[in-house]
This record gives sequence, structure tokens and C-alpha cells, in this order.
Amino acid sequence: MKIQDIQAIKLLLASPKKIAIIPHRGPDGDAMGSTLALYHFLLKNNHQPTVIAPNDFPDFLAWLPGSETVRIFEKDTENCTTILQESELIFTLDFNALHRVGEMEHTLAKLTAPFIMIDHHQKPDDYAAYTYSDTSFGSTCEMIYNFILFLDKKEDLDKTIATCIYTGILTDSGSFRFPKTTGNTHRIVAELIDLGAENTEIPVLLFDNSSYSRLQLLGRALQNMKVFEEHKTSYTSLTQNELDSFNYVKGDTEGIVNYGLSIKGIIFTAIFIENKDEKIIKISFRSQDGFDVNQFARDHFNGGGHINAAGGKSEVSMEETLKKFEDLVTKLKI
Repeated sequence: MKIQDIQAIKLLLASPKKIAIIPHRGPDGDAMGSTLALYHFLLKNNHQPTVIAPNDFPDFLAWLPGSETVRIFEKDTENCTTILQESELIFTLDFNALHRVGEMEHTLAKLTAPFIMIDHHQKPDDYAAYTYSDTSFGSTCEMIYNFILFLDKKEDLDKTIATCIYTGILTDSGSFRFPKTTGNTHRIVAELIDLGAENTEIPVLLFDNSSYSRLQLLGRALQNMKVFEEHKTSYTSLTQNELDSFNYVKGDTEGIVNYGLSIKGIIFTAIFIENKDEKIIKISFRSQDGFDVNQFARDHFNGGGHINAAGGKSEVSMEETLKKFEDLVTKLKI
């Protein structure tokens, strides 16, 4: 982060302010971990922060400290809009383009308060007055840790903040398996554990509290998986009817896409999930080695993200979407 930006932010935070903290739509562990870590840090420094998520977050993140204070824009639009309009500073975390907040974009675009972006995705938009953008990091939570250090506030790190940061690093690193997990990541994690982050309990809370119906849904996704060995690619899909038949709740499909990469020889995988309410097919892409799913998503499915993890969408039927994907796969050179 630029030294002049750090100094300017220090001045902004020198006196108590009303501050809004925004994650992307469909917030995951990194989005919620980073926003809540910043929330607790700002509380410690006598500010009035409010986390406003565009839509609800998964139940498996509801144990995070401070999650009960999070406002949900689509459930309480009028009050959330008032809070945003009264905010003197806006943090946007784990996204870098306002369209990532869905309908909330129209409200954010009208605000006059300065924005601070902290994010690790590619090609950031220029809506923020101050930007901390670095694609070398595996998570925004790791950047929040650095941000607190930039402000010379390391002494404010405590068990609560460490727990939130640890959660985001753990989830966005694929439990420390993804390529952007560095030695420095582990050094930060070691410090978080020393501060009190429960490194044996947090994975259980995140990954080992599945409902029976969620496991059945996973089973169906695995049954639906197709493999193209000669193209080192796999994919699976879930229709709205399948989601409904297994009593789907938000978060139940989290992590299913990664199973495709566990197959020997597979470099590229995807999951296609039908959402009839939004009239789209939501897509998650994952890869390993050098295959760039960010570019693939941008080129073909109106999406983007990271080199090894990206998302996209399709506005045609599941059948047409899968045919398009299969046609593209046969032309890939992986």
C-alpha cells in the first residue's frame, strides 16, 4: 500500500467516525472474516462500524464473533440505505468492482463518503479513494492483518480479531493447500494461533457440521460428475430441482467444486448450479498448475476471479450451458 495512502487513512481514522464495511454478494469465509476482523478493530478504536452484507451469509459462518451484528441489505434495504448515507467512510473488502454487490450497487454509487478498497482479485475498478490491491495474496484476511500493521496498531490484535482473520485465511487457502499460501502466510497464522485463534476448533466449525441433507446433496453432485481425461477436465452440476429435493440452504454447495481436482490427472474443474429465482446458472471454476480459470471465466462466462479460482454465470438453460462448456473443453490445450 502506498505510504501516502496509509498516512491519509491514519488521518481519517484519527477521530471517531461512522463507518460502513461491505463484503461482496454471497459472502464466503474470507469476505466475512475480513469484514468482521475490521469491524472489531474499528470498535477498539472508538469508531461506529457497521457491516452491511448485500445478502445473507452461510450458516456455517454464523459462529464468527460479531456475526449477529451484520445487517443484510436485501432484507432491510431502507435501514441499510440510511446507515450507508450517514457513513463518513466506506470500506469494501474482498471485491474490486461495485457490481459484485448486486442491487446494493445503485446505493453505493450515489454515496459521497470516501471508499477504501482492500482486495486480492485482478483488475480492480477505480471507484475507491484509497486502494490496497495485491493479487499475490491468497486472501483478503491476510491483507487485513497487514493493514492493521500499516496503521501501527499491531497491539490491537487480539483473540477475536485473530479468529476472524484465521477463518478467512483458512477458507480461501483451501486449508493451506492453494498455491498462494506462502511462508509468510504461515508466519501470520502462527501469530494468530498465539493470539488465541483456536486452530483445532475453527476447522470443525467450518467443515464438520454438515447436515444429512447436505451430505446427500454432495453425493448427488459426485454422481453427476463428468470427466474428460484427455482434456484433464471434470465438471458437475446441480439443478434447482436437485437442490430443492435435498432441502438446500445457503452454503450447502460450498467446496463441492474442489472434489473435481482430487481426481488423478485433472487440472481444470467446474460446478454449475441452477438458480431459478435469479434465472441464471451460477458457475465456479477451479484449476491447478498454470491453467488460468480467471481468463477462461472472463472470456466465456461473464466472470472472473483468480488464476486458480474464479466464478461466472450463464443466462441460458443448464443443458445449453453444459453443452457450451463441453464444446469449449474439447478445444482446450491443457
